[in-house]
This record gives sequence, structure tokens and C-alpha cells, in this order.
Amino acid sequence: MASMKDRENAFENKYAHDAEMQFKAGARRNKLLGLWAADLLGKEGDAATEYAREVIKSDFEEAGDEDVFRKVSGDLGDKADEATVRAKMEELMIVAKAQVLDEQED
Repeated sequence: MASMKDRENAFENKYAHDAEMQFKAGARRNKLLGLWAADLLGKEGDAATEYAREVIKSDFEEAGDEDVFRKVSGDLGDKADEATVRAKMEELMIVAKAQVLDEQED
């Protein structure tokens, strides 16, 4: 019986860890996306950092990535089309996951 309970706890711990890593990667991706968009908008320094924070906050409006996409796409207007923004979101998620994993190993 103890081994079943240990196994159950291990699965629960792995699930919690994976969920935490996914959350961190999503937040990191949103920050990187915000900095990318800020650059396209001509924002630098503190203004770029503040814009990235706004993008991170936009992710709490609803589940999924559409709230972040709407925020960035709406702000960029004709500076980047839908396909470009979505491709950048996918590209930066890969980068963000790698960064989070690297930080975890340190």
C-alpha cells in the first residue's frame, strides 16, 4: 500500500511541477513578446519594460493565448500582421521554455 501512495504522490508532484513550469514559460514568453513588440513600437528602456509588463498582465483576462495575441496585435496595428505575431509567439515559447529549464538547472 505504501508504494501505491508513494506512486500517487510522485504523479501529483510531477503534475504540479509541470504546471508550474508551463506557467513560468508562458509568462516568460509574454515578457519576450512584449519586448519584441515594444521594439517595433519604438519603445526603449523603462517604456519597453513597462509595455512587457502590460503584455504579461493581459494574459490573465482569459484562458489561452488569445488575450495576449489581441493585446499585442491591436497595439502593433499594421506594424505586424496576424501570422507574424502568432509565429513570434510560437518562436518565443520555445525560447522561454529553454530559459526556464536552464534556470531550473542552476
